[in-house]
Amino acid sequence: MPFRLEETFRDALHRRAEGVRPLAGMWVCSGSPLIAELCAGSGLDWLLVDAEHSPNGLESILAQLQAVHGYPVRTMVRPPVNDTVLIKQYLDLGVQNLLIPMVNSAAEAEAAVAATRYPPQGVRGVGSALARAARWNRVPDYLARAGETISVTVQIESTAAVDAVADILAVDGVDAIFLGPSDLAASMGLLGQQEHPDVVAAVERCLAAARETGKPAGVNAFTPATADRYRAAGAAFILVGADVALLARGSEALAARFCVDGPPGEHTGADDGAAARGGTASY
Repeated sequence: MPFRLEETFRDALHRRAEGVRPLAGMWVCSGSPLIAELCAGSGLDWLLVDAEHSPNGLESILAQLQAVHGYPVRTMVRPPVNDTVLIKQYLDLGVQNLLIPMVNSAAEAEAAVAATRYPPQGVRGVGSALARAARWNRVPDYLARAGETISVTVQIESTAAVDAVADILAVDGVDAIFLGPSDLAASMGLLGQQEHPDVVAAVERCLAAARETGKPAGVNAFTPATADRYRAAGAAFILVGADVALLARGSEALAARFCVDGPPGEHTGADDGAAARGGTASY
């Protein structure tokens, strides 16, 4: 039976009209298919399943892809490294939207794109008959059309990447860039200072460069004010929270409210705004 794959994140970005709000998404870091499915039904536009800083392997990524399938949300997956073999495995699992971390040059961006393309355009190993990507050869003409079913976003998160952003954006097959203010701040000697004016200026420089080329750019936004600022600067997609951060801050707020001594009502919570700051973690 012929099988039709979902549209890519690239397609969703292209359908987004100029001036319309950015696509809002969240990190899914728990490694739990149940949590991924819960987030998929939230009404957000997209999810980022992270395997760089989270306990996600091939099996858990596959389970999460299956859990969110059918929900009206686009799912992107971030591998731990820009590695040809690992990218091949992710694609064969059925990952259609990749966020490649720590891309610092046009050459590294070209390598990421090549890993997603079959020869002669790239170096992806051929195993579609064995793989969920082609639904075990149920997707018509998958080998010829595989590139159309995949989007590649590369992450700009170092001073070297900022300096090379124009060259990275010019790489054919790079569909979008994504700014990581946390690692960018660290590379600038400003560890933990994502809101430092120099970091913000570097992010906005990259957003402007993307706008000039017509390619979408996204960014982590840790507070509503940050999200609004980068939205005004032209971000086409934004991450505004994380499953683990929301649970951490929410559970802390409960503890601050109820795990205290004294008569009921004496303590209204050490920090009633803790839950609201679920997006302030340095991810």
